[in-house]
Amino acid sequence: MAKISKARLKAQENARKNRQELIGVSRRDLMKMGLLTSAGLLVPKRGLSARALNSAGWLESGSSGDDIPCQSPPTTPFIEELPNHMNGGMVIHSPVAAFSNEAACPAQAAPSGCPNDGRTQPHQAFAQRPPVKKYEVSQRRTLKSVHPALPLQPLWGFARRQVDGAVDPNTHTGVAWTPGPTFVARYNEAVLVRNFNDLPPPQLNDGFGLPSVVTHLHNGHTPSESDGFPCDYFERGQFYDQHYPNVLAGINSTHPGTGDINESLSTLWYHDHRIEFTAPNVYKGLAGFYILFNELDTGDENTGFKLPSFPQFDIPLIITDRSFSPETGLLCFDMFSLDGVLGDRFLVNGKIQPFFNVQPRRYRFRVLDGGPSRFYQNFLLDPTSPSTINKFWHIANDGNLLPRPLLVNSIRLGVAERHDIIIDFRPFAGKTLYLENRLEQQDGRGPTNNLLPPGQGHKLLKFIVGGTPVPDGSADPSTQTFYPLPPRPTPRITRTFRFDRTNGQWAINNKLMPGDCSDIRFRVQRNSGERWILQNNSGGWQHPIHIHFEEFQLVRRNSRIIQAGDPEFARKDVVRLNFNEEVELLFRFRDFRGRYPMHCHNTLHEDHAMMLRFDIEDVGDNKTEP
Repeated sequence: MAKISKARLKAQENARKNRQELIGVSRRDLMKMGLLTSAGLLVPKRGLSARALNSAGWLESGSSGDDIPCQSPPTTPFIEELPNHMNGGMVIHSPVAAFSNEAACPAQAAPSGCPNDGRTQPHQAFAQRPPVKKYEVSQRRTLKSVHPALPLQPLWGFARRQVDGAVDPNTHTGVAWTPGPTFVARYNEAVLVRNFNDLPPPQLNDGFGLPSVVTHLHNGHTPSESDGFPCDYFERGQFYDQHYPNVLAGINSTHPGTGDINESLSTLWYHDHRIEFTAPNVYKGLAGFYILFNELDTGDENTGFKLPSFPQFDIPLIITDRSFSPETGLLCFDMFSLDGVLGDRFLVNGKIQPFFNVQPRRYRFRVLDGGPSRFYQNFLLDPTSPSTINKFWHIANDGNLLPRPLLVNSIRLGVAERHDIIIDFRPFAGKTLYLENRLEQQDGRGPTNNLLPPGQGHKLLKFIVGGTPVPDGSADPSTQTFYPLPPRPTPRITRTFRFDRTNGQWAINNKLMPGDCSDIRFRVQRNSGERWILQNNSGGWQHPIHIHFEEFQLVRRNSRIIQAGDPEFARKDVVRLNFNEEVELLFRFRDFRGRYPMHCHNTLHEDHAMMLRFDIEDVGDNKTEP
């Protein structure tokens, strides 16, 4: 990237501030207003763009000229403790006996009939799996510290509405959590979540974000009306009930009444999914964990698979990168950085580069790339011996336990991917280690695929290992096996999808997702198998592709067949499409009907129309290139 003068940076900052005043304006609207060129660049209009006319080449080729992130004020790393469930920095969601408005607005399969009920469709599985627990959630503005050197940040989070109190009607602010409260659920115990939109009006959004929301449980086996479909959003003052049956795939088809135990999920997460505004809303904090246990993955290291006990030794980690204004120290986001947004500060569970005191024993870490655009390849670094390869155990991919643990020296994550790992800290008693990202990435397009030298990457989290031996009831991963992969289905049809750019727009098979989600690109036949070919034709970009509702098995990358011993020999819900790559996936779509999306999970690409809708119905179509 060319060197940028202070004057240019000042113009950049002023233009960014002006663009923040375009509250609630989508990229589609900007095209209609004539503020985006056909190539997808923000027009060099005075006050909106820092680019002068005929000078788009002052940055690297293809850049919009307006996607330089804020340069954050300095922050000293590793001075605050990692928020977790044991120190109160993260909380476990608590059920309620009844919703606060349940007398007037009953919890039932059909919409309640209340005028502020945002739901319009009945719950498909309510009678089959009546809710055992009810949770009440408030999405609201809150003030939170991410680092002592920065001011309190006006973020959006989730509150336990009956526990955390009300929102101040004057400031539209209240107690909330980001990451949001962790749902701890168990298979065959259905839950009903009532979401209240208590966010501030658009003119009080602190520069970005749209107070129109819908929560997606990524990647629950969830009926469509509760999945968080992008156009099922609800507005300020409304509520929306989501029913999570917590059943195994196949319960109404291949494994009637029980579902397939080999389709068990463990690490899920939830986040906002509002059409065209996912990126800013999640960037502001609307995300959290949802953990599923069963009779084998129990949360107790003395039973079942004997994995480290939750929550003492089973630690969710959401990794995000953010930028903060050099003038105010407040969170900085520019939704017109169309290729993607990279931050210059790394947060784990909402704190910039925290530390974590661990005991010399085994820990399970559920590592999530929370986006919006950065990929990671994380290593375990011993700074006293940086060239030493410190291995750990990879046990789950996208919330699905692998057939058997793999001993690895790193894990690579695209946005929204989750990898569960086990680190045995006994050999490091009394030492200090770091979780270090060594994957080079220079812009929002994707990583270069170059690895930085040990110690030269981004140190995300500092581990301070105690020196005194402690009991450890968890099993040695080298002796364990988990669920075998289910048999691959015979595909009824093969469909091909090209992820590319069309006149500067992000597209799938040369089409954009309409803002009203009305375009049904194809129909999947319920309880059938399909083969999907995904092709990245967009040149210098990588795309983490997420398909809702069902996990897939990855068959091949280009000509390379995915085999046992590969970390991707697993069930997954996100696949990384590398530069000019083709992958083959196999699915079986079971049990429920309705609308579901597929999209790029670089959330800037998602918001800028790299998404499609498919419907699961009793009769499917035969479109091979939808």
